[in-house]
Amino acid sequence: MTKRHVSLPPEAEEGVDAFITEVDQRLSSDEDVCGVVQDVLVDLFGDREAYERWQSGKPVSAATRVRLQGYDPCNATIESEYYAEKDETAFKKSKYLQWLWRQFDATPMADNVEFALRFRQMLAEHLFERVGDNCRFFKGISFTYGHNITVGDNTVIHDDVHLDDRGKLTIGDRVSLSDSAHLYSHDHDIVDQTAVENYHTIVDDDARVTYDAMVTAGSRVGKNSVVGAKAIVRGDVPDHHIAVGSPAKSVKVKPGWEDVAEPLEAGGENRKEERRIEYELPADLEVFDEFGRDFTPPSPSTSSSRTNSQ
Repeated sequence: MTKRHVSLPPEAEEGVDAFITEVDQRLSSDEDVCGVVQDVLVDLFGDREAYERWQSGKPVSAATRVRLQGYDPCNATIESEYYAEKDETAFKKSKYLQWLWRQFDATPMADNVEFALRFRQMLAEHLFERVGDNCRFFKGISFTYGHNITVGDNTVIHDDVHLDDRGKLTIGDRVSLSDSAHLYSHDHDIVDQTAVENYHTIVDDDARVTYDAMVTAGSRVGKNSVVGAKAIVRGDVPDHHIAVGSPAKSVKVKPGWEDVAEPLEAGGENRKEERRIEYELPADLEVFDEFGRDFTPPSPSTSSSRTNSQ
């Protein structure tokens, strides 16, 4: 589909450019990242007057105080903070930037596409392991950490996409991830779901993962391939293939690429073990099991008595 160039009026463009440049420069400096995030959110939410009143010791309501404290990412926790195997040094910074990303999406300005795409591109350059040029990150994108994500040039990630980088995600050049797509890089043990394995998941150059599709941990979506809507990829999709269904299977080679593509029956190989990411937990870690389950299987006599009683 052909798109047209859209630009903001000159005065609005000047304001947008000045704001993004200022935040970029502050995040690139030695300034405390937590403080920068707090400052930016206070202003984006129009709470500067209330914030200054609170800081000067004047009384504010309990609700106002909680709201103002919440702009500081040091006063918040996010789900990935509880993951024991994470890189604590990398996470300290990425948490603050992830908080800014998430809270920005809650502001009215997140719907101003021209501004929001540029703001998120700038944030991604500080948050991700690497991000290419001219990417388009739309509203509602979530991720585990951010610092284990690599994105190539000219890639578009649409609304409400989830990027699980508990392991590692590599997303190539000119990739399209449609609304509500999910990419995963970790798996849970089938018996003990507190046991986690991390993997490297890859979506290669020119691939397209369409609406509400899922790519499971350790899979690879090949170059110039397509994953159909609501498909679940549990292996590798070869280059130039179109895969649909659950589990996803190759049903067609893209027209024009037949001579260079693998045959259809080549699709679906599971190579996740080749992409496992090993990690070690701290020796002094206090183990926390939120479920408290008993993993001991029932004895044969117990199983037999249950069967006889039914």
